[in-house]
Amino acid sequence: MALASKTYDVADINAAQELYHANGWTDGLPIVPPTGEAVHACLEWAMLPPDQLIGIEPVREVAITAEKLAINAVMAGCLPMHFPAVVTAITAMLQPEFLLHGATASTGGCAVLIVLNGPLRREIGAVGTFNALGNSDRATAVIGRAVRLALINILEVRPGGIDRSTIGHPGKFSFCVAEDEEDSTWLPLHVQRGLPADASFVTVMAAGAPRQIMNEWTMVPEEILETFAAEMRANMRGYSIWGGNYALIIPKQLREHLQAAGWSKTDIAAFVHQRARIRRREWADVGKGAVVRDRGDTEYAALETPEQLLVIAAGGPAGGFGAVIPPWLGTKSRAVTLPIGACVDCGPPGQ
Repeated sequence: MALASKTYDVADINAAQELYHANGWTDGLPIVPPTGEAVHACLEWAMLPPDQLIGIEPVREVAITAEKLAINAVMAGCLPMHFPAVVTAITAMLQPEFLLHGATASTGGCAVLIVLNGPLRREIGAVGTFNALGNSDRATAVIGRAVRLALINILEVRPGGIDRSTIGHPGKFSFCVAEDEEDSTWLPLHVQRGLPADASFVTVMAAGAPRQIMNEWTMVPEEILETFAAEMRANMRGYSIWGGNYALIIPKQLREHLQAAGWSKTDIAAFVHQRARIRRREWADVGKGAVVRDRGDTEYAALETPEQLLVIAAGGPAGGFGAVIPPWLGTKSRAVTLPIGACVDCGPPGQ
């Protein structure tokens, strides 16, 4: 089937870059020219016709077709094998509980955290070890970037336009991580969320910037996790008091201590749920006394339930570091997990 998008003739690669920059079609970085051949290759790999409707943005009712999404995936540097994960991430973001318009238009400046699980990680070379939240590998870099370019070019989420971010953070270029399932005794994230172990899944979360922690002075699980909980409490003081999905990135050095003591992801979530709490009066300590009023003793939990915590095994093999990734705005947006290559309308989405 022929592509419906407008085509442009350019003299060379430099002219292509200037064309895209001049029209605001990039994230500020160079792009891969989306030739018809490259776009068709992505569509064929995912077995999608160009006019396949991926979904409709619910607020402005903008249709997202497979062709438009494939164009942006190619621009981001995706190979055909990366494209199914991009389709699934966008599909998950279109679920009502994700609240796509709010997450992308808010002054809060969140980005979309994408977590890859299952066999697909190995097939596409997604690496969950060294520099897991940075430029760890080609697959996670281009998948995360493809999602951002799709937001810019299909939904017109551009800074100063729909995107009203006051500050934003670097995750708005790309924010994708693969879980290190092979070097962990824990259940992978999608299995922890009640989904089949033998399939590949994408989880999306409207997320703030990572907050790195470090604790190399203990092997006691409670003490390690208290460092994470303390950072969550700090986020509640400095950013938002409202509970929602938080993600913890726990690398090998720290998770080995936890695993040796027999702690599962469920145990971690239960402990953090109890410890990551503050009272409203603590806002007065960070200059927010005006909103404390007569509710100083009211307690707020970072997580409404332990199940809201996304525990992700990822990171290099050495170093007592970890990361807390906070939610954009409490329960206004919820993380969504979907299988790669599955029909969303054929059954309820994973939550």
